Amino acid sequence: MFFKRFYDTDLAQASYMIGCQKTGECLVVDPIRDVQTYLTEAAAQKLRVTHVTETHIHADYLSGSRELAAATGAQLLLSAEGGPDWQYTYDDGNRAPLHHHTSFMVGNVRVQALHTPGHTPEHMSFLITDTPRGDAPSMILTGDFVFVGDLGRPDLLDEAAGGEGTRFAGARQMFASLRDTFLTLPDYVQVWPGHGSGSACGKALGAVPTTTVGYERALSWWGRLVQSGDEAAFTAELLAGQPDAPLYYGRMKTQNRAGPALLGTPAPLPEVNATAARAALETGTTLIDTRPRAEYQQAAPTGSVNIPDGNTLETWAGWLLRDGQPYLLTARDAAHADTLRRRLWMVGLDTVTGFIRSVDGLPTTDARPFSASELPRHSGALILDVRGRTEHEAGAIPGSVQLHAGRLPWSLDRLPRDREIVVHCQGGARSAAAASFLRTQGLNVTELAGGYEAWRAAQQPTEPQPTEPQPA
Repeated sequence: MFFKRFYDTDLAQASYMIGCQKTGECLVVDPIRDVQTYLTEAAAQKLRVTHVTETHIHADYLSGSRELAAATGAQLLLSAEGGPDWQYTYDDGNRAPLHHHTSFMVGNVRVQALHTPGHTPEHMSFLITDTPRGDAPSMILTGDFVFVGDLGRPDLLDEAAGGEGTRFAGARQMFASLRDTFLTLPDYVQVWPGHGSGSACGKALGAVPTTTVGYERALSWWGRLVQSGDEAAFTAELLAGQPDAPLYYGRMKTQNRAGPALLGTPAPLPEVNATAARAALETGTTLIDTRPRAEYQQAAPTGSVNIPDGNTLETWAGWLLRDGQPYLLTARDAAHADTLRRRLWMVGLDTVTGFIRSVDGLPTTDARPFSASELPRHSGALILDVRGRTEHEAGAIPGSVQLHAGRLPWSLDRLPRDREIVVHCQGGARSAAAASFLRTQGLNVTELAGGYEAWRAAQQPTEPQPTEPQPA
């Protein structure tokens, strides 16, 4: 049996390829939308992608299942559990339904679908058996059901998808899925989840890629509660302290259920000059400026959002940018622009029309933040904390208002247009992106350098320094 894990560090998202070298067939589970990585790996292993599936209707990224099945002619297997509100609504003629205990073969590898609701009503996990080695399963792909050291949060439908009270039903379903399905498996079964540390789909995900059923049974926070039948304590702990859910998750849910638009083979991004870029910005295009924030803040182009090329590009783009609007981006060259565009596909931003190599020739402003010592001079300003709710509760600037950066585009009516808004986060990275977005909305925005950490440090009294005795 061939097995490989693919991992996107930005969204902390894992997808998997499972193949049978004897027959040359393989399955891809939870693919991302840039499917070339799977095509390349399959070719390298002399495998054909014959089956594609996903664990659930994803919220944090746009699925590549439809894209990969269309590109390869593979069968697309999707959950038919969860009730009518949680059925996929697209069918390209290659779709087969999955129910609890549905089994299918990928060459000599048996895959059994297990309905494991809790994170979402339709959620599936996949139990894998390498039949030439015997009838005992070797691993389970758990998606957003069981993570390393944690569980998928059941409150996303309330937080980001417009649900009401679904978190309690989800918690009950999670408890039952653990008791009746997961904990019935042998201890030796390897657990390969759909997310790692850093994902907002849970609150305390482990950093290692895999665990086992036995390890989670013995050492997880939930194992003792489920085995003792204490559903009330389990529910209270599961729902406590969950991070804010970015509101673009609701859009991802809707698009993944209806079927993400097929990308096919897009034409290369054209390079545009400063004159064309300036004209585009004047008529409603937004510039995604991927330069480092310090460089950006010295010369911030009018109509630009600073989302640096780094480990948070996809996350912050999902937080702050709306789909269907035209975008330009900054890039070193055509290859760099193509890489950035493919990463933006992850969060459904398909309308990048071109790239520029330099912002020279564009109107810019000085957007450098001010120091914590200057904050008293900004009396009357709204102090906007764009950190998460739990961060704010752990310590905040007096009088500040908390609004997670991932909720800003949907909450503009909560912000004043007749006074200054001082934006801050923990250390300055998130607030730089958030402040740049708010400026594109015509708000009077400044930024606190170093964020809450710098403000807190400025409040600490300094120790008096000993002085040398003076001669008489």
